[in-house]
Amino acid sequence: MQYRLRRLPARFIALLRADASGVRAGFVALVVSSITGLVAGVILANNTDTLERRPGLLLLVPAAVGMRGNVFGALSSRLGTAVHMGTFRISKRLDTDVGQNLGASVLLSVSLSLILGVAAKGFAVVFGVANAISLSDFIVVSVVGGLIPIAVVMAITIGVSALSARRGWDLDNVAAPIVTAAADSITLPSLILATVLIGRSWVTPMLAIASTVVGVAALLGGLRARRYPLLQRIVQESTPVLVLSGLISLLAGKVEQAGLEPLLKYEILLLLLPPLLSISGSLAGIFSCRLGSKLHLGMVDPRRRSLSAILDDILFVYLLALSIFMLLGATTAVVGMQFQFEGLSVIVVVAISLLAGLLATTFTNVVAYFTAFATYRYSLDPDNFGIPITAAFSDFLGAVSFVLVITLFQLS
Repeated sequence: MQYRLRRLPARFIALLRADASGVRAGFVALVVSSITGLVAGVILANNTDTLERRPGLLLLVPAAVGMRGNVFGALSSRLGTAVHMGTFRISKRLDTDVGQNLGASVLLSVSLSLILGVAAKGFAVVFGVANAISLSDFIVVSVVGGLIPIAVVMAITIGVSALSARRGWDLDNVAAPIVTAAADSITLPSLILATVLIGRSWVTPMLAIASTVVGVAALLGGLRARRYPLLQRIVQESTPVLVLSGLISLLAGKVEQAGLEPLLKYEILLLLLPPLLSISGSLAGIFSCRLGSKLHLGMVDPRRRSLSAILDDILFVYLLALSIFMLLGATTAVVGMQFQFEGLSVIVVVAISLLAGLLATTFTNVVAYFTAFATYRYSLDPDNFGIPITAAFSDFLGAVSFVLVITLFQLS
């Protein structure tokens, strides 16, 4: 055991030399993720009044934002596997593999938006959120606020996949951070924008009814799409795990709601939270995608849970994590100064980012590891399960890690 530990630095350096392009591509993708995540953080920090005036809205935010990343992150994972296997072809026809993948992602995104809106209201009731917004309000914010992100994030996913295939990039290293970042930066302002439609005497109930009809039709259409077997399989396999991941993400919202006081007191923490959750989810997504590809290609034996075959993947993720979380903390502190979010020193912000990020990444990597092996052993596609489950647990475990660290720094 000691011999193996002594060899880790040498293997670490060898990984840098052997996969320098992969490290660069992953790091650049995570930098993009952190920048767009900071944009989402600025939006969140500048809308604290909306969170206070709309009790319970913070419950929905992590789940709604994360669900878009889950759906289209899983799409990018499936497309990444297609690129590795040489079957990736862009086509506008629904009956093609890519067309069915895209159709399934749209149907899942719409139907899950409805389910999350209803579930968020249930969580607000169960956890006793005082004066929480109504069921109609939750449905409208979740469904209507999710329409713009569906189109934009899907376009970005297709673009990144096509560019990766053309340039020979490893989509497993690039797609998860960029798709997650796009989902975060676009979904959050879209949700905030949708709040202008709630609390209105007859407009909100009518929109809620229309959203419910569209959401139910999307779900039933996907489950019964016998003409498109791949689309039907994706919807059937993905719906239960996406619902589960959504419920877990709602727990993340509950954790954030419980820690709302220090978040409102130190606005720089609200600035840091979205990119930190996004990056920890992206890192676990990279790990999950790499595992899924290795399982599909027969490079890892699903019957043996040996870490030796995936040690390079683990080192790769932590190499990215150490550098990106330190950079995120420093960048957050600088951006916070520009927006006059005062109260915490640069050293404290960097320390919170690094500790909470590494803790969340560690927890979520464990989830990604067991999810990939379990799904593959039971003849399920890890591409349909890995991203949603790891992203959902990343939201929850990231929120828990964040609250634990700010409690450790006596900020709560």
